[in-house]
Amino acid sequence: MVILAVMKTKSIIHKSRKMTSKTIFITGASSGIGKATAKFFQEKGWNVVATMRKPENEEELNQLENVMVAKVDVTDKASMEPALSAAIEKFGSIDVLLNNAGYGAYGPLEAFPSENIDRQFNTNVNGLIHMTKAVLPYMRKKRSGIIINVSSVGGKVAFPLGSLYHGTKFAVEGFSEALHYELEPIGIKVKLVEPGGIKTDFSGRSFDFANDESLEEYQSMVGQLLQLFSTMGENLSPVSVVAEAIWEAATDGKNTLRYIAGEDAKMYIANRKTQTDEEFTAGLKQAFGFN
Repeated sequence: MVILAVMKTKSIIHKSRKMTSKTIFITGASSGIGKATAKFFQEKGWNVVATMRKPENEEELNQLENVMVAKVDVTDKASMEPALSAAIEKFGSIDVLLNNAGYGAYGPLEAFPSENIDRQFNTNVNGLIHMTKAVLPYMRKKRSGIIINVSSVGGKVAFPLGSLYHGTKFAVEGFSEALHYELEPIGIKVKLVEPGGIKTDFSGRSFDFANDESLEEYQSMVGQLLQLFSTMGENLSPVSVVAEAIWEAATDGKNTLRYIAGEDAKMYIANRKTQTDEEFTAGLKQAFGFN
């Protein structure tokens, strides 16, 4: 009888912890920032819904307690609602949505096929918007929640040959800033996290570089940029810097809109604020080696 009572008590405590724990729903959690953030929040005692395009390939997150791995492809609106419903069924609520899924497209605009252009905006912008819209009924019903959108220093500063990527991140900045006015009166906060250069696979699976060598006018800039990318690894911040910024945004209780992650991001954004367009672009050209 004593053993049964102890087991029952432990069960009640376990259930109570699950009921009181908060839940974060993360897109793009198969690697990089998304995966690091999922592990960070799980270690802090949160429930985590780690979504990705191919959950069947995940071998680490699905072994962790209070982590649910689910399928969401942000370019497929139909995949969102089933994952949200399953998360609510399992954990009771969604307290934080982290819109993290995204990748970078770089190269001369003329070199990009139309389908690559569409994919860049469908992933980084349209997918983020539709995911946000899908979670709003749940948050609006309980009049609380936090939506955190992973932007970039590239949402405040544009670098050469990044017209597509920066176009998407500038869009995320504008979308988030406007939406925060809309949702704040009903208890929902919107926040932006702006990472700089981070040690992830951004230059691999999360990077789409297009070039057409017949477009001779661009090749000097392409060569300089590729050389620059090959040397960037030495000065990148660890992914934990972004996970910590996301944690701060989710838990500090403040109405802060933007959280900068990484010393390089802080430098670029500070310079952009204090310099004229001519001063900033001249300095950037010099730093990148573009004449």
